[in-house]
Amino acid sequence: MRASARRFIFVAGFAVLFGRSAFAQSQAAEPPDAGLAASAAEQQGARDCNGFFSCWFERSDKAKATQPRWMTPLVTVTPRLEQEFRYDIAWQGAADGTTTVNYGFNKGIELIPTSNTEVILIAPPYIVHHEPAVHDGSGDAGILVKFRMLSGDEQHGNYIVTFFYQMSFPSGSYSNGAAHAVITPTLAYGKGWGRWDVQGTLGSGIPVVSAATLGTPVNWNNAVQWHPSKLLWPELEANTTFFPNGKNSGQEQVFLTPGLILGRFPLSKRFRLVFGAGYQIAVTHFHTNNHNVILTVRFPF
Repeated sequence: MRASARRFIFVAGFAVLFGRSAFAQSQAAEPPDAGLAASAAEQQGARDCNGFFSCWFERSDKAKATQPRWMTPLVTVTPRLEQEFRYDIAWQGAADGTTTVNYGFNKGIELIPTSNTEVILIAPPYIVHHEPAVHDGSGDAGILVKFRMLSGDEQHGNYIVTFFYQMSFPSGSYSNGAAHAVITPTLAYGKGWGRWDVQGTLGSGIPVVSAATLGTPVNWNNAVQWHPSKLLWPELEANTTFFPNGKNSGQEQVFLTPGLILGRFPLSKRFRLVFGAGYQIAVTHFHTNNHNVILTVRFPF
């Protein structure tokens, strides 16, 4: 059995055992999502806001109260506005049997500055290659801005449509980042039906220099989630990349990613804990890696 598969089985087994111990707790009143609407008492006792930063949490709470309460998927970027610190690790298997470990996996701090926008500050990941000839080092930093165009909570349509604009900066060490900045405009969408929801994104990475030579891959990700109890979120994602040009011109890469996410566990009045794991399997002949394990830890607030 591959090391990555054994690693995923261990992580998934731990998650299931933890989920079973929390199942009784999940049957009680659902822990409040720290970013959702405040209670009537909290609203009555809220301080008067007279500044951008003093009103931050009141504003972000109201923003999240007008959209569905789905969980953010493992790979697919959610169309929801979210406020959290997120740290992921990915073990990516190569065809020669080596494994590349990505600490951070292009995640970071997510903030809601206005009623319909979110800003994600993407911290540079640290990439470890288990190959003597390849240097370890940091990847590219970046920023992603979301603009929520349409949304309704579970009582008002259970849907959302959002536009993203992401830009990565060539700040990686050695060859662990891109040679040029890359902008990625993306359309994101989601719809829920009871305990089920679908979230998806469609976008293209466009280098600011030599786009035709370096390629403009098109990414199409979709996640189907089930919410059987208040803390359990099993899911299946299809992560697709089309290569219309560049060195992989004409190729297509598709991963299926089953996963399990647990949360939101209360840590304090505002902070929550979410964690989960998934296993990426390539289902197309062409693929740049395979048998990838993804571990996520998040602290919504």
